[in-house]
Amino acid sequence: MKNQINQFGKEVIDLQIKALKKLKNSIDDSFDKAVKEINKCKSKVIICGVGKSGKIASKISATLSSVGTPSFSISASDCSHGDLGRITKKDVLIIISYSGNTDELKNIIKYAKSNNITLIGIVSNKRSNLYTSADIKLLIPEVEEAGYGIVPTSSTTAQLSLGDALSIALMKMKNFGRLDFKKFHPAGSLANKLKTASDLMLTKNKIPFVNENEIARNALKILNKKKLGFIVIINNHGLNTGIFTDGDLKRSLQKNKSIEKIKIKSLMTKKPYSVDENTLISDIISKMNKKKITSVCIFNKKNKNKTIGVIHIHHILKFLK
Repeated sequence: MKNQINQFGKEVIDLQIKALKKLKNSIDDSFDKAVKEINKCKSKVIICGVGKSGKIASKISATLSSVGTPSFSISASDCSHGDLGRITKKDVLIIISYSGNTDELKNIIKYAKSNNITLIGIVSNKRSNLYTSADIKLLIPEVEEAGYGIVPTSSTTAQLSLGDALSIALMKMKNFGRLDFKKFHPAGSLANKLKTASDLMLTKNKIPFVNENEIARNALKILNKKKLGFIVIINNHGLNTGIFTDGDLKRSLQKNKSIEKIKIKSLMTKKPYSVDENTLISDIISKMNKKKITSVCIFNKKNKNKTIGVIHIHHILKFLK
């Protein structure tokens, strides 16, 4: 019985794989037109469906909103009781229906046509009301459903995949990057993966700055006071010329009997590892491991030689706990 149950599951997945392959082969100029039309929209993308397609509409809408295309989903049934007022002439309306002839859709289709609202239909039936009425027709290939061919499975998988394809294509067209994505995802594990140097760095008076002409004795006082294991060396213009770490101190003492009166610029490490403030923490960790270093200087695009923040490996480890 166990093997038979597993086989049932595999058969459902096989049907959905076949549906997705057919969907991939069906992508044509209509997809291109739909993406460009949505990209031109200056208002909202409203997505509507009935039953299982309505749930798919909610998911697609959420994905669009998360990647920079304002969107919300509406119930076709509620549209006949006042929710049509939520749709404006500046919006783009997407209706999802496998058959395209669901009764609940008639009023919303009529409303869209009479108000010149751009209508994109995601539908499988070319002879349906939705297909003939849509300004842009995204045809879902006819697929075999699981569960005696009557349970919406393969068709809803295809609808969902097409919605994801639209969302990511729009994301690419808008040049919507990781930092943009971060703005819409400020919490949760996803937000942690998108943390950047600017989120963790120490700034202003917390940065252990020391002028390059300072003698080592005075520089070491700041090194001990700040307790970060390093100091940032700057010139008279406030620009970064190097870094001095606990490791540099040990190496200096091995070479010199006394370093107290030596200028710190003679002992520092030149060209320290520095990154832009928008660099992902994950990338910084990777580089630190590769370079076998414990600290990094942060700059912004205005001036790569001016340190605006610092990060020590301890800050990152606290963040990762």
